[in-house]
Amino acid sequence: MTHTGSNGPDRREAGGGAPRGAAAKRGAVGAGKAAAGTGLTALNASNSPPGQSGSKVPEGPERAFSGSPSGRNPGQFHGAAPATGPERALPSQSNPRLLTQLQAKLRLGHYSPRTEQAYRGWVVRYVRFHRLRHPAEMGEPEVLAFLQHLAERCKVAESTQVQAMAALGFLYKEVVGRPLQLTGRVPRGRAPHRLPVVLTPEEVVKVLAELEGVYALVGALLYGSGARLLEALTLRVKDLDLARKEIRIRRGKGARDRVTILPTLVVPQLEQHLAAVQKRHQRDLSAGAGHVALPGALSRKYPGAARSWAWQWVFPASRIHLDSESGEQRRHHLHPSAMQRAMTAAVRRSGIAKRATCHTFRHSFATHLLEAGYDIRTVQDLLGHRDVSTTMIYTHVLNRGGLGVRSPADLLSGAGLAGFPD
Repeated sequence: MTHTGSNGPDRREAGGGAPRGAAAKRGAVGAGKAAAGTGLTALNASNSPPGQSGSKVPEGPERAFSGSPSGRNPGQFHGAAPATGPERALPSQSNPRLLTQLQAKLRLGHYSPRTEQAYRGWVVRYVRFHRLRHPAEMGEPEVLAFLQHLAERCKVAESTQVQAMAALGFLYKEVVGRPLQLTGRVPRGRAPHRLPVVLTPEEVVKVLAELEGVYALVGALLYGSGARLLEALTLRVKDLDLARKEIRIRRGKGARDRVTILPTLVVPQLEQHLAAVQKRHQRDLSAGAGHVALPGALSRKYPGAARSWAWQWVFPASRIHLDSESGEQRRHHLHPSAMQRAMTAAVRRSGIAKRATCHTFRHSFATHLLEAGYDIRTVQDLLGHRDVSTTMIYTHVLNRGGLGVRSPADLLSGAGLAGFPD
């Protein structure tokens, strides 16, 4: 059975011969197929709103993620049920033309994979909230209604709402071709000023003691270098300089490289870990695997780099997966969620009454350096902050401020007050 858009399937007449009228009818159907294909191509290229193309606008889930409001890919939505809630998940057989165009624009602008994932998620939620209407059919009122829903019903944070606005603004400007006019129509709330959670050195020791295996090594590296979790997990062998005690962070936040310190304490354990990883890499190579993903087009520029030891992950995953695009058997790096779960369990077992996460090690790294008397500019460079004002937040959580301020209550001991009775 061949689907032909709104014309229906092309069914041949039963019997050996067909009357001239039936043949003419089939010829008309074939012409209709070609016209429909041409129309869909034009619609997908232009994203024209309904009423300008002369084509029938499909109803139901067929219109959800097509390249235009009236575009349709026949057969893709067969059996898909319409959404019953404002933010249903994508149907398994949806037509992702809109999302494909969004992805193409984001990659053309060299946006990070995490930004691409976040923007894609917001576009899906926005379309689902408005019952699968195409964004080209909607505009500022629908965007404002969605943002109001996020603020009133979902009670999202101010930063989350800003991210949603950025995603929808990108969608309408780059994909739909009609920038949103929301200046002055969306009140911008003031984000709360929160202080980071910081562990004492004794608490750091307790948490690290509760981590086991590779998770203990990752935790020690996070605290000893101030790296973010994903920065540490995406380290490659070539990024470690054990002789100089340096770590090169590649494409960190904001796509900026930097150099930070490698703690001497972890070097022996790190050498043992790398030796074990290299043995497993050799076994993978013998089995026809041993590939890793490379950034950009390096796999074409350096065909053998994906299997070389220098490009391997420092913390590889335990399983091999088959890459759908290249067909290579690859190892991904250790997934962030695995380390996050291990950290949560370690904090719980340590008995520390603080909401400590993997990022808390980074906060503690910066705070303890400032407490030790290191210059704030040096700490800024190690953390990779673009502005020193971002680093200044750690001066508010020091045991003693930059001026060595002591509480006046501590001075009462010299006046004869040793303490308070129970």
